[in-house]
Amino acid sequence: MSLSDIERLLTTSDPAAVDALYAEAAAVRDRVYGRRVFMRGLIEVSNHCRNNCLYCGIRRDNDLTRRYRLSQADIVGCCREGYRLGFRTFVLQGGEDAWFDDARLCALVAEIKREFPDCAVTLSLGERSRASYELLRKAGADRYLLRHETANRRHYATLHPASMSFDNRMQCLRWLRELGYQVGCGFMVGSPGQTLATVMDDLRFLADFRPEMVGIGPFIPAAGTPFANRRAGSVEATVRLLAVIRLLLPDVLLPATSALGTMAPDGRERAVRAGANVVMPNLSPAATRSLYSIYNNKLSTGMEAAESAADLRARMEALGYEVPSERGDHVGINSNT
Repeated sequence: MSLSDIERLLTTSDPAAVDALYAEAAAVRDRVYGRRVFMRGLIEVSNHCRNNCLYCGIRRDNDLTRRYRLSQADIVGCCREGYRLGFRTFVLQGGEDAWFDDARLCALVAEIKREFPDCAVTLSLGERSRASYELLRKAGADRYLLRHETANRRHYATLHPASMSFDNRMQCLRWLRELGYQVGCGFMVGSPGQTLATVMDDLRFLADFRPEMVGIGPFIPAAGTPFANRRAGSVEATVRLLAVIRLLLPDVLLPATSALGTMAPDGRERAVRAGANVVMPNLSPAATRSLYSIYNNKLSTGMEAAESAADLRARMEALGYEVPSERGDHVGINSNT
C-alpha cells in the first residue's frame, strides 16, 4: 500500500470506500489470526508520575489527582483473579513512579512468572534505562508497551515539557527491540497539533519499526491539564486509522482501546470490525480504577472484574469472534520466549 493510497483512505468522504477499507482490514486480520480476539488483563499499578506531559491526567503537577499505588500483594492478587477468569496475559500499567524501582519490579515480575508460568507479562511503565529494561526482561517480562505519541519531533515538543526528549523516547523503543521484548508503540488520534502530515510520519515510523503491537485511541482531554479544554479526537478517524494500520502491518496485535469505549458505547466493536484483535478488561481493584484518570470520564462500568470480562467476551462473541484463554502472542513469536 503506497503512501498516496494511505492518504486517500484517510481523507476520503466516500462511505463505500470506507466500508471497503474496514472489510479488507477485517479480512486481513482473520487471515492472519483467525476469528480470535485476545483478552489482556489490565492492572493499573500506580498513578504517581514524575513527568508533566501536557495531555495526561496523572501528570506530576495535576493537583486534582488523588494518588495511589498498589502493593505487590495487591497486584499478584489481581493476577490470581484474572487467571481464574481465563486471562493468560497481564498488563501492568502505570505512571513513571520511582517507587517501582528495578528491585521491586523485578521481584514482582518474577513472582507473577513463578505462579503463572503459562502467562505473558506486559509492562507499560514508561521510559527507563537500558539496564532497567534488561533486568526486567531477565526477570521474565515478555512485552513492553511504550507509546511513541508522535513520530514528528516538533509535534512531540508541543505535547511534552522540555525535560522530556523525543530522541530518548525513540531510543527506549530501540532498546526494547534489542532486548527481545515484543514491543508496542502508538499514538493519540486528534491530539493538539496533530495534522495529516504528522499522522503520515507516524505511519512511516510504524512501517519502518514494525512493532508487534500498536495502541491508538482518540485524544480525550483531562481535567487539570493544559489541554483540559481542547477538542477530543474522533472515533471515526481512530477506527479508520486502525484499519489502515492493519493493512500496513498485517500481523500486528491491535487493541480496541478503552478510550474508544469511553467515546462511543460501541467503540470497541467498531474497532474489531475494522481489524482490531485485542481487548483489555480492567483487573485493577474497583476502588482504584477511577483514580487512574489519564483522561476525563475514563470508561469504568462499576462491574467487578468477572462481570466486566464476561460482558466484553459476550460483546466479541456477538460479533462472531472467539475469545480464547491463551497468551495471544504475535504470530512471529514463539510463546516460550
